[in-house]
Amino acid sequence: MQTKDKTLIILNIVESFFTSWALMKAARMEPGNLLTGVFFLLSFFLYRHISIRLYTKPFAYTKTSRATAVILSVLFTLLFMLVEYPRYIETLTNGLYRIFILAAVFLGFIICFYKLILFLFSYSGDKETLQRILYRQEGEPMVKRLPLYCFLGCLVCWLPYFLYQYPGIMSPDSINQLEQVLGIIDYSNHHPFVHTMLFGLFYHIGYFISRDMVVAVSFYTFFQMCFLAFSIFYFLKTLELFRIRQGILVAVTLFYALVPYHAVFSVTVWKDVPFAAVVLLFGCSILRMMKRTGAGEIAMFVFSGIMVCLLRSNGWYGFLLCVPFLLIAYRRRAKKMFPAIAGILLAAIIAKYPVMNGLNVTQPDLIESLSIPTQQIAAVICNNRNLSAQQTVLIENVIDTTYIKELYNPSFADNMKELVRAGDQNYLAEHKWEFFKLWLSLGIKYPADYLNAYIYQTNGYWYPDSFYPVADIEGISATGLGVSHTPLIGGPFVVKTKEIAIKLGSMLPMYGLLWSMGVVFCALMFCAGNAFVRNEKAKLVCYLPSFALYLTVLIATPVATDFRYVYFMVFSLPFYLMTALIAPDDTIGNTNQ
Repeated sequence: MQTKDKTLIILNIVESFFTSWALMKAARMEPGNLLTGVFFLLSFFLYRHISIRLYTKPFAYTKTSRATAVILSVLFTLLFMLVEYPRYIETLTNGLYRIFILAAVFLGFIICFYKLILFLFSYSGDKETLQRILYRQEGEPMVKRLPLYCFLGCLVCWLPYFLYQYPGIMSPDSINQLEQVLGIIDYSNHHPFVHTMLFGLFYHIGYFISRDMVVAVSFYTFFQMCFLAFSIFYFLKTLELFRIRQGILVAVTLFYALVPYHAVFSVTVWKDVPFAAVVLLFGCSILRMMKRTGAGEIAMFVFSGIMVCLLRSNGWYGFLLCVPFLLIAYRRRAKKMFPAIAGILLAAIIAKYPVMNGLNVTQPDLIESLSIPTQQIAAVICNNRNLSAQQTVLIENVIDTTYIKELYNPSFADNMKELVRAGDQNYLAEHKWEFFKLWLSLGIKYPADYLNAYIYQTNGYWYPDSFYPVADIEGISATGLGVSHTPLIGGPFVVKTKEIAIKLGSMLPMYGLLWSMGVVFCALMFCAGNAFVRNEKAKLVCYLPSFALYLTVLIATPVATDFRYVYFMVFSLPFYLMTALIAPDDTIGNTNQ
């Protein structure tokens, strides 16, 4: 055996030791558990196999791929350990032991992720092999109009949910929008005004035809199902444009048609659902423009971009974050793309300000966008930290601090926001700069409190090992408006089938990954990193909208784990994966078209 091989074996043994240590802690096992030995052996033989494969696939072991894998492995380890680390050292009191254990586990996770990421790069970066697997070959039989059949297939698979939840699922937020549509309360942009108007349009059409409120609501629900399915159709047409095999198109369709939360959301009257559809459309238009910049692509880019800005409040801020990068990406096609970007901004500005002001649409209050700072300041107070007299007076001028400790919930900001609303929010608005200095000074003085408050408030969106109920909402919230849950199908079989379909995500390994927001975020980051490995940095602009929107959630989320807030990212998961594997004929910088 050569010296190099011996050294590599010893290295693999050390790597496997630290990996098994990390996995032991993650699995909450004791060192004497037999499975720690299993972890060690599996890690060792896997790492040996990875070393051999990387030797035969040198493109996956370049300086760029190694650097990308290091960055991603550190990121994934932090996402995991920021929540888990207290449990690893809960029985230890010695500070030196704590540091040693955390360092060992941290190293073990980094090694594990680093090896696995390089292993995946050896497949995702293998363009020649992927070309044989993904792309249609000459003379390969095709089903004409397959994307249309997939569109209809989604509707058919979602239809039982529509019939069971007829006329649609309506939460208190949905009821609030219906009250606006009926003129019971004033228009508000707290729930996007454009979505309320869209809901109202189909509601009034349905009511004009049927004179029945239940039927009228179902008109909007069915439209939403069709719009969601249309975004899938457009995605499949985009894959066809890149000559992707039809079997893969069918597999993508099955993700949308059979994973039950898509069906549940398709019949839920929430702005998050059409928003997810327009985010996918926007991403597809960007991907298409890597191949050609025709009128159809630009029209979809403008339409979906405007809807991204208007269908959710954070969509506007997410698009603004994208603008500088879009201008850089499209600088060589400025004549076509700069007017399109300007058109999106102009249309959104006109709709958000002159139009809504003219219609007396109330904008969300200030505290609605300050969930994170409010929670961090509340955490400092609940931890009995010292505040100066000036800081105390400033806070007491806005809220009654008597109830902060009683109402503070680390993962739910609405209690604190309502406490502010019950106080003097005008004082907060008039003294923004003073409160900003208060927030900043407390953060500098008590960084651990701020960090913990932020982790508790956002972890559901990035922690890759948590389960939370998804799509378990049913029926229509109690209301005296005359709309009620009126199922067209039912019975024990229907109810039990729906219940099992929803619960499988918490029971089946691998399948359950599709139910984790943290895992989907990791997938997005892997796909972005893969663009560097394949030397296709132009693809990064395809992931830009989703990443920018994700950042807005992390900046202002009012609740730590709400699947619908990042449903746009889950809905676009196949788009991220396929974009990572596609080898575009043209890059964004080209001006051939």
